[in-house]
Amino acid sequence: MRTRGFEGGQMPFHRRLPKKGFSSTRFKTVYSVVNVVALNLFEDGATITPRVMRERGLVKNARLPVKILGDGELSVKVNVSAHAFSRKARQAIEQRGGTCNIIG
Repeated sequence: MRTRGFEGGQMPFHRRLPKKGFSSTRFKTVYSVVNVVALNLFEDGATITPRVMRERGLVKNARLPVKILGDGELSVKVNVSAHAFSRKARQAIEQRGGTCNIIG
């Protein structure tokens, strides 16, 4: 007598079906991304917040948190407040004498 679920040597049905389980994609944070080079639109010494970026058209979706990425060169000193910063963006802003403030 064979065991229950034995299918004559082929892959059993319960092993062929896809498994369900935990996936972290549901909890992934999606950001509205702004590159450092886009911050050159502002004047020297400006304070930049997500609201100001939305008014200037740098951020399309007002509901998403804002993340500053380090792509490009920064040529002005600015004080930036955002929800997240990449390491390269933080270095570029602070190298010019600006500050990076993380919004909770």
